[in-house]
Amino acid sequence: MSDEQSGKKPAYTRNPWWATSIIDMQPGIIRFFGYPIEELIGNVNFSQMIWLMLRGELPTVAQARLLDAVLMSSVDHGPQAPSIAIARMSATCGVGLNNSMATAINVLGDVHGGAGEQAVELFIDIDNRTRAGAALTDAVRCAVDAFRQAHGKYLPGYGHRFHPLDPRAPRLMELVRDAQEAGVVNGRFREIGLAVEQALADPERQKTVPMNIDGASAVIYAELGFPAPLARGLFCLSRSVGILAHAWEQTRQGGRNKGPIPRNELPQYTGPAKRPVPVQPDSD
Repeated sequence: MSDEQSGKKPAYTRNPWWATSIIDMQPGIIRFFGYPIEELIGNVNFSQMIWLMLRGELPTVAQARLLDAVLMSSVDHGPQAPSIAIARMSATCGVGLNNSMATAINVLGDVHGGAGEQAVELFIDIDNRTRAGAALTDAVRCAVDAFRQAHGKYLPGYGHRFHPLDPRAPRLMELVRDAQEAGVVNGRFREIGLAVEQALADPERQKTVPMNIDGASAVIYAELGFPAPLARGLFCLSRSVGILAHAWEQTRQGGRNKGPIPRNELPQYTGPAKRPVPVQPDSD
């Protein structure tokens, strides 16, 4: 007879196989970095909990407010965003919400979903160059040139193929400015982000390349001290909300096997014209 069948409490031993500082879980006890779950519930919101899980300490209310703003700003960008379109397409294939979410989140890579991480890396490179003695304008020019040599002319965090001015970015930057004035952040990465935007402008052609959501998000994540890889992870958390919403809406709308284009439209064919299959000679 097992301990569970006899009513006896089983004997547990601590094993370092999955050693973790995140959670202490034992019968009747759940603590996150020492904080009992029953004390966290009702007193800590989701953004604060995300910070705690990633940083090991609770943020201030002002830090959590800034993190909350950047997380909510990236939840959705419509079905023209591949992750959202894929969530909806997978839902029409009859899979569950978890399958639709996993399928969509899996496309958040370097091209779609990785610009925030790349922008943080760029901003940190600029910051490191200034700490080594370079003037900010020189650091921006050198870092941008180095990034483009390594990754091509596209610069993450600036410009948008859909919005002449991404409406999300200015508001987030206002919040960073307010947080800087309140002493919540020091504003160093806000200064760097704006310096890059200024360097990309072409006064002679009266052309600007405004900061987009990825650039503004990167400023906030860098100001709050999150490493660059976490910028992508946090974006995945944010976008998963929109993915869930669209998968659920599509599930309720119905439809079967809806592809990326309507049925009355066909992909453009660019291959050879119709041709006969050559006759193969019989072999002995």
